[in-house]
Amino acid sequence: MNIQNATVLITGANRGIGLAFARAALARGARKVYAGARNPASVELPGVEPVRLDVTDAAQVAATATRCGDVTLLINNAGIARAGGWLAPNAVELAREQFETNVVGPLRLSQAFAPVLAKHGGGAILNVLSVASWISSPGLAAYGATKSAAWSLTNGLRHELRAQHTQVLGLHMGFVDTDLTRGFDLPKSSPDDIVARAFDALEAGDEEVRADAITEQVKLGLSAQPGVYLNVLAR
Repeated sequence: MNIQNATVLITGANRGIGLAFARAALARGARKVYAGARNPASVELPGVEPVRLDVTDAAQVAATATRCGDVTLLINNAGIARAGGWLAPNAVELAREQFETNVVGPLRLSQAFAPVLAKHGGGAILNVLSVASWISSPGLAAYGATKSAAWSLTNGLRHELRAQHTQVLGLHMGFVDTDLTRGFDLPKSSPDDIVARAFDALEAGDEEVRADAITEQVKLGLSAQPGVYLNVLAR
């Protein structure tokens, strides 16, 4: 999948990793970049086309697929993280909220845009995942579960969309220096570095990218004895 001359839709494109994706897509010569955000006025990057898009709103997702019928690359980036463990009194409510955004949202977008991508020869879907797909933390218990589910969703979509020649890339990373990780006192990657590695992998035809050292270490540790997932993700 080449970024040059691609038409890209990025969810959650008004800040953080989504904004970095939008900047990088323009820099690599994308023909058009749709910047999805709940509030289009919050999209301030010159050169992109803001789109009102709440990924939890089925009607807005359907309207976006109709409006953006020229998309060749869908980047499912929008996500939320809520602090709390499984035994917290509000754990069920927090889990529902995060699953709706982090799992059901990408599913809705992928369903809506699969025929759009097929019409243009297949294109690609890039799902923003996390090292939390594989290792959990009591402070972000439900968030980790959503990223595990999103990883499984990505693997399933890859199999189902292969027949229409749609590349599906899963992007895993540790902590990135964005609003989402504000307050976490630990090493963080820059959004621009993560996005550069993701786009390099996409253009190389890869199906998974582990974008930093901690993610490489954790993935290797999944088959260790004992498995790395038996340990707590450090904060």
